[in-house]
Amino acid sequence: MTHKGTMKPVKKNKAEEPELEPLCCCEYIDRNGEKNHVAACLCDCQDLDEGCDRWITCKSVQPETCERIMDTISDRLRIPWLRGAKKVNISILPPLFLLPVFLRVASWHFLLGVVVLTSLPVLALWYYYLTHRRKEQTLFFLSLGLFSLGYMYYVFLQEVVPKGRVRPTQLALLTCGLFLILLALYRAKKNPGYLRKSVSNDRSLNGSQIESLNRKGFPGADPSGSLNNRTSKDEPKGSWAPSGSPAKAREDWCAKCQLVRPARAWHCRICGICVRRMDHHCVWINSCVGESNHQAFILALSIFLLTSVYGITLTLDTICRDRSVFTALFYCPGVYADNSSALCFTCVWYSVIITAGLAYIFLIQLINISYNVTEREVQQALRQKTGRRLLCGLIVDTGQYNRGFLRNWHQFSTLGSHPFHHPAEDIV
Repeated sequence: MTHKGTMKPVKKNKAEEPELEPLCCCEYIDRNGEKNHVAACLCDCQDLDEGCDRWITCKSVQPETCERIMDTISDRLRIPWLRGAKKVNISILPPLFLLPVFLRVASWHFLLGVVVLTSLPVLALWYYYLTHRRKEQTLFFLSLGLFSLGYMYYVFLQEVVPKGRVRPTQLALLTCGLFLILLALYRAKKNPGYLRKSVSNDRSLNGSQIESLNRKGFPGADPSGSLNNRTSKDEPKGSWAPSGSPAKAREDWCAKCQLVRPARAWHCRICGICVRRMDHHCVWINSCVGESNHQAFILALSIFLLTSVYGITLTLDTICRDRSVFTALFYCPGVYADNSSALCFTCVWYSVIITAGLAYIFLIQLINISYNVTEREVQQALRQKTGRRLLCGLIVDTGQYNRGFLRNWHQFSTLGSHPFHHPAEDIV
């Protein structure tokens, strides 16, 4: 006699969690995991109250208190949006308000212009070193760059074009240059060549080797936990170990990303990930410049320089007639007699300062490409005193990947087309 088995229902160990109610446009989940409202942005902030009380009574505020206040402000600064209020990065706001104010003030008098236009680069450099020391990402410079482009174009349309000396073809050419800059920046903002942990890394190293690499230190390791992928001084340059050996892993293993990196890849401590053929972390695009976006970065720089010089020329030709561009830049009598001309002249000098800084970056990039060296490798060679310095340090030739001017530029022009192919001299 056979008995039919009965299937008993499986009991759930955990009770089903209740579904969260949908957020309205002004509600959000704060950093503590609690539901909050935009209208309550100034409520229950003891650190802010304490900071205001100490500021009113002329007492110093502790740095830890200031950091907590900034964290609270950045968490509560939101705008209403569908399915919950969206967080606004506080670093994008200062350029939107301060740049027009500073340029307006600088246009009031020649001396004010000198003071303001001198202090702006100093403040930008100070903020850069502050964020660079903390290894933090910031949208300040990206916001400053994009808003500067928009504001310069707005001043050109409102103050320069109505004077009647700019032809429609010139305006169209300047507008096309602006759109090309934005397209190149959009391409440069894309994936620079991030390295992701793949199955091949797990196959090449077993668990015990990975644990040993994470626990022990090796010569050539940098403070970020990533290791130098150059050959060791004790090993001959032409020798390299199999992919599964500890010697090869010791050269290219990144303890942060838990992967074996290819040649010339580095770990970015700001982005928190390894980048293939990393050149540097650019604050102007808030991203790394690597194998996949280096060409777009150079293209964006070149288009910007051409468009900026063209816009400066058109503006000076309008407000300082019958003078060459170089002469009008330093001697333009009567320019401060009119508010419109004074603002245009101030914006010209602001554009000149920005253009000069980016021109220097562009020159360094051209030199590095000609010698087939990245900015990261240049800094490494300067620290270790292994590179050959030329022209007072403007040129640093490491000699490791330099294959001649034409071959170096040919390799740069084909970056990203063969992402998994590397020449033999780049592997050893």
